[in-house]
Amino acid sequence: MTDIKLIEALSNAPGAPGFEDEVIDVVLKHKGSLKAKKDSLKNLYLYPKNYDASKPTIMLDAHLDEVGFIVSYIDQNGLLGIEMLGRWEWYNVSAHLFKVRNRNGQYIKGIVGSKPPHFLTPEEQDNGLTMKDMKLDIGATSREEVMDTFGIEVGAPIVPDVTFDYNDKNQTMLGKAFDNRLGCAAVIETLKALENEDLPVNVVGALAAQEEVGLRGATVTARRVDPQLAIVFEGTPSDDYAKPVELSQARMGHGPQIRHKDSSYIANEDWISLANKVSKTQSIPIQHAVREGGGTNAGRIHLNNLGVPVLVLGVPSRYAHTHHLFASFEDFNHTVQLAAESIKAIDQSFLDKFEVDFD
Repeated sequence: MTDIKLIEALSNAPGAPGFEDEVIDVVLKHKGSLKAKKDSLKNLYLYPKNYDASKPTIMLDAHLDEVGFIVSYIDQNGLLGIEMLGRWEWYNVSAHLFKVRNRNGQYIKGIVGSKPPHFLTPEEQDNGLTMKDMKLDIGATSREEVMDTFGIEVGAPIVPDVTFDYNDKNQTMLGKAFDNRLGCAAVIETLKALENEDLPVNVVGALAAQEEVGLRGATVTARRVDPQLAIVFEGTPSDDYAKPVELSQARMGHGPQIRHKDSSYIANEDWISLANKVSKTQSIPIQHAVREGGGTNAGRIHLNNLGVPVLVLGVPSRYAHTHHLFASFEDFNHTVQLAAESIKAIDQSFLDKFEVDFD
């Protein structure tokens, strides 16, 4: 079973898109005997000590970054204009606590200003605010104070200020950035679970940067690893808050989600068939999802080179793209188990399914 401290450290680490360095530091502290390499886009690659270049490769993907903001300007009142890095809704931002990194690497707390009802126009009262109305307030009263006293400049990254918590009564995790630090932890734990196995494939971890701003890191990791198969791990949005049980496809506490389709890809049915068989033999609860929208790094990975069959496994997480998310530690452990056991079930006949010569 995973040490909860790994997930805690990954969740607490700040890592807006393009600023994933502190998340990488956490991974390096917990990678064990895995070899690590980083590229210029801040993608991180994890290789087992028994890597054999002659074998086909399975890439385990997750993205390092979390939704955040970047300072776009500083006004004369000492308020910071903010530009989204990833998708936010204004009502999940206003009046919430964030932290911004200054030029010395220190983090300064701030609140995104919430216009009080006294100053709302009739139109704003009826329709709400927009992201253009949001500014970060660090308690300064001038532009000079922001820059000289606090050391904050245009281009500084901003992330939610949240501390991880774990309730051992029901194995529930509460924290930020489960999208996709749960995936990062799953990559690490799956690699460790397989490090002493004699497999017909290599298993390589690829922790991608900048997923939240357009799947950018995975475009590069797929080229570099050039895998024959891939598993994408996600902290997938739980829909049990928004849908009745009979329509829910990502219920927290009911096992990992296998994604069949979203706006970025359609799953490979042979991969799903194997995962289904493993879930039954290992008594792992699973959920199946067909998504109209959304997307993962699978959208880029499955189109690499001559095509890559991808299996997307999600840990259901309530309240994605907000400050605070709930997720089940048991769901996480089942996700790692499903991935590891599915890889152990791969043989040459399974690999032969994906490239057939009809001549």
